[in-house]
Amino acid sequence: MNTVAPAPASRSGSRAAIAAILVVSAAATLFLFWLIYIHPAADAASTRFAFLPGLNAFFNGLSATALLIGYIFIRARRIAAHRASMMTAFAFSTLFLIGYIAHHALHGDVRYPLHAAFRTFYLWLLASHIILATVALPLVLVTFFFSLSGRIPQHRKVARWTFPLWLYVSVTGVLTFVMLRLAQG
Repeated sequence: MNTVAPAPASRSGSRAAIAAILVVSAAATLFLFWLIYIHPAADAASTRFAFLPGLNAFFNGLSATALLIGYIFIRARRIAAHRASMMTAFAFSTLFLIGYIAHHALHGDVRYPLHAAFRTFYLWLLASHIILATVALPLVLVTFFFSLSGRIPQHRKVARWTFPLWLYVSVTGVLTFVMLRLAQG
């Protein structure tokens, strides 16, 4: 019986890749924090590209749909279809992120009306969405790294955490958009 263990270089390569993913994720999170809470809005009147929040919610909804389809495919052991669905979910999430950055660069932070109904629920939902989105970003990237590098056992272990978090973030992104629009009238 000849068992081949992974070479130390591949382990250190994995560690380096995961460290790079964590650094990029932290940098992206800090950039978004700066963009939303510190950077002055270029178009505070929200006259340009006012469609972006709706488009972003649409991309979040498409991402959630692709995630659920991918889950169904992997349960049926349809690996190629699962991979295509997950790549689609990643593409929609990427489009969402581009639109989200553009929206906040132009319009800044949009606040829920102070005396609107369900404000407390909205704030709790938004807080959970933001915190879990921050956690989901590196998990999504690590999950993709393991899959694309052929480390399927590691991919499965991380995907068990990544899938529900990513799905929650996608769905709550849509819910917070709808709640904010309804509260604004």
